[in-house]
Amino acid sequence: SRQRYVLGDTAMQKMAQSHVFLSGIGGLGVEIAKNIILAGVKALTVHDTKQCTKWDLGINFFIHEDDITSQRNRAEATLHRIAELNPYVHVAASTVPLDETTDLSFLKQYQCVILTEVSLLLQKKINDFCHAQQPPIKFISADVYGICSRLFCDLGDEFEVLDTTGEEPKEIFISNITQSNPGIVTCLENHPHRLETGQFLTFREVNGMSCLNGSTHQITVVSPYSFSIGDTSDMEPYLHGGIAVQVKTPKMFYFERLEKQITNPLCLVADFSKPEAPLQIHVAMLALNHFQENFGRGPNIGCLQDAEEMLKIAMSISETLENKPQVNGDVVKWLSRTAQGFLAPLAAAVGGVASQEVLKAVTGKFSPLQQWLYIDMLDIVTPLEKMGSEEFLPRGDRYDALRACIGDSLCQKLHDLNVFLVGCGAIGCEMLKNFALLGVGTGQDKGLVTITDPDLIEKSNLNRQFLFRPHHIQKPKSYTAAEATLNINPYLKIDSYINKVCPATENTYSDEFYTKQDVIVTALDNVEARRYIDSRCVANLRPLIDSGTMGTKGHTEVIVPHLTESYNSHRDPPEEEIPFCTLKSFPAAIEHTIQWARDKFESSFSHKPSLFNKFWQTYPSAEDVLQRLKSGESLEGCFHVIKTLSRRPRNWTQCVELARVKFEKYFSHKALQLLHSFPLDTRLKDGSLFWQSPKRPPFPMKFEFNDPLHYGFIVSAAKLFATVYCVPFTEKDLSEETILKITSAVKVPEFRPSNKV
Repeated sequence: SRQRYVLGDTAMQKMAQSHVFLSGIGGLGVEIAKNIILAGVKALTVHDTKQCTKWDLGINFFIHEDDITSQRNRAEATLHRIAELNPYVHVAASTVPLDETTDLSFLKQYQCVILTEVSLLLQKKINDFCHAQQPPIKFISADVYGICSRLFCDLGDEFEVLDTTGEEPKEIFISNITQSNPGIVTCLENHPHRLETGQFLTFREVNGMSCLNGSTHQITVVSPYSFSIGDTSDMEPYLHGGIAVQVKTPKMFYFERLEKQITNPLCLVADFSKPEAPLQIHVAMLALNHFQENFGRGPNIGCLQDAEEMLKIAMSISETLENKPQVNGDVVKWLSRTAQGFLAPLAAAVGGVASQEVLKAVTGKFSPLQQWLYIDMLDIVTPLEKMGSEEFLPRGDRYDALRACIGDSLCQKLHDLNVFLVGCGAIGCEMLKNFALLGVGTGQDKGLVTITDPDLIEKSNLNRQFLFRPHHIQKPKSYTAAEATLNINPYLKIDSYINKVCPATENTYSDEFYTKQDVIVTALDNVEARRYIDSRCVANLRPLIDSGTMGTKGHTEVIVPHLTESYNSHRDPPEEEIPFCTLKSFPAAIEHTIQWARDKFESSFSHKPSLFNKFWQTYPSAEDVLQRLKSGESLEGCFHVIKTLSRRPRNWTQCVELARVKFEKYFSHKALQLLHSFPLDTRLKDGSLFWQSPKRPPFPMKFEFNDPLHYGFIVSAAKLFATVYCVPFTEKDLSEETILKITSAVKVPEFRPSNKV
């Protein structure tokens, strides 16, 4: 349900009809498979021809030691484990060879093809096949080699995106429109429009320049508070009011085949401090592919001779590219030395982005990647320059892939870490998976992962918190996550708790506890808890890693004592409070009406019933209350209780009648009263109209039984009243026939204007 809020019903339906093919179920492939199964495509075929090895234990969280003993195929070994992530997705395994001689016609049944651990030559062949289909099969390839990764997308010659951002259309209140060419529209003071040139707007409620109402215009941004809309010089003069509403228009994206993109790549810059990096990694990874083709193997771990050979290849490749990018010797050298290795956190990041591109490809929602993304982790290995090559050589354990990238000394440091993870939700689960693959907290004498989360697992969690399954619902997150993490790496030392981290638990999470931790990781869902934990980290000089997500957006922040600012060093601007009079009489934006509805809901179904119950807890005897009232005593809440008793519905009919009367009161009488107090032609002392932007005059609503919104209000309100007042109702009571019969007989009070303003 949470994902539906972000993607919308149309995109979810498209996704639920999509068949996806994924080749390569190594460390990167399993990340992609996990993500798109959780998202909910219709069917996924995972393809792999390799057997499970000890190496896989450190890169694939769904391969276990018994899979290696029984020499199982990687796709078959992981099949049932990835399939149980989402029972609605049909998951199949394929182990047939996929090479230069394979007939690719079997791919026609899929809407999207994803390749990992596939040679560049074969990638080109499959991409050409996918691109040539009508409609084209969406093609995505991704690879992680040591410290470098790449992602490539080709969604066909033309790919239409219905909604590039997924954001709600913006509404802008207008303060002025000039009679000129071009006409300049100015927003209300202190309300920036946040629009972009080229976007489309439609207008409504404009007084004076009324021919704009209902028309659509492409805009050019003039300033943060104004934009132009074309020639308005022949229109009537603008008087007041008006709202400009953003119109979402489809956008076309154009893609080239892999073969062409190799020589003239279109890259997304992920790190603006290194804008030259994508092309440098592009050349380095092409050199790696050529090395593999020339020698039939990858460069040996830590081998300087192979690194020199790869550098020569990179130099010659650079000359064949259109931009002739400069070769970065360090990138090529470290890619060569670490190419056989694997960094699980890098795969998690690239796998997340690749999975998002799959969802974009099959739904047509959100702007797709054009067309390459390169991410490197050169910063990690640069300080390891002086380490001997023996540091990186395999030792025959589950950490060999990691050791090939960062050396044995750093591996040991990871094993000896004490980590405190707060929160075991979506990000918490991902963190624990990465800790397990990296061997964090597995040292013989030192090292421990401590986790805490007070929440229980809910059904909606299963969509993104991949350590949990349906049979875990209503179990503590932390205990369940700890158990699932031990399935990935049984050597992990982990303590799990269900405590909240707050001032009340400082006896448990004391200064002594914090000083024992090497790093604190927060995976929380609220700012208040982040601020508290940050203050504890600052007080005890502990590094903090914080991250969070909201819809399509996310953030991560690394906080190091004496090096970076703390989380509390910056604060979001406070949210504007909505004045009571605005809520009650002059709502101008959807946020106002939502808050008004919420206030009414709280009052009718929570606050008033609570006051009623509290009164009878204080005065349990009705006789006692009557005696006190007769003697002239004033009892707190008594008036409210008498009012509630006199108006409470006794049966289902009265619940429906009350709902119908409430409809009339909220949506007709209140509007009529406001227009009685302030007619449409009311003017202020300075002669300006009372009803002008942002104030919007209300329009009374006439009840229509056949309007789904009106009918839904009556049924929902009646059910809520019945629940609050313990009135039983049946399925027959909820039928349209019954509701129509009751509402038709209701004597709705006539509107009588009041002189109260």
